[in-house]
Amino acid sequence: MTRSFGSPRLHLRETDSTNLRARELAGRGAADGTLVTADAQSAGRGRQGRTWTAPAGRALLCTLVIREPPRLLPLAAGVAVAELATERSGTRALVKWPNDVHLGGRKVAGILVEGRPQERCGVLGIGVNVALRQADFPPELQETAATLGLEPDQIEPVLERLMRLLERWVGAPEAEILDGVRERDALLGKSVRWSRGQGTGAGVDENGKLLVDTDSGERVALDAGEVHLGR
Repeated sequence: MTRSFGSPRLHLRETDSTNLRARELAGRGAADGTLVTADAQSAGRGRQGRTWTAPAGRALLCTLVIREPPRLLPLAAGVAVAELATERSGTRALVKWPNDVHLGGRKVAGILVEGRPQERCGVLGIGVNVALRQADFPPELQETAATLGLEPDQIEPVLERLMRLLERWVGAPEAEILDGVRERDALLGKSVRWSRGQGTGAGVDENGKLLVDTDSGERVALDAGEVHLGR
């Protein structure tokens, strides 16, 4: 399926959440590839109900309407964003399963996919710290957040490049997406913990699940939930 992302586009100076606006548009029949962007959002959301905050005009905040979303959409998006971050920063970016992209061990981008299974439609929300300075992050994120370190006038070029990378990766065969994740796996060989245990990251399986070798010698496959680096 050949996809074209980024048009039509709704751009807002400020909104509560680009994901919420895109879901509204999807419910009214918006076409595949419809894009919502904002300079700022007051109720941006990440995984586990967290908020996504950034100074106005310094982060890329966008959501796409995705009709017939592919099974590995979050991972495909992660590879696309990691490729973008690598190009623009000059540092190899990695995918932290399932929804974050890291530069130098710090989060530079987050991805949130929300679906409407009964309508065979989803929205793909992406936030990238394009032009933030380290001082822009709140104290609790100073040690864990990263930025591409660009200027605000680069947000539009970065957005355009992201659309093209997403077209490529969202439409890629599953085997290629999985290879892309495996080549950029931030958790491979690292100590990880989650709500029910801890172990060592051992890659992703053919279904996109995270493989972990537990301390008891068992290999488990995680298909959802929050995974943290370290013990």
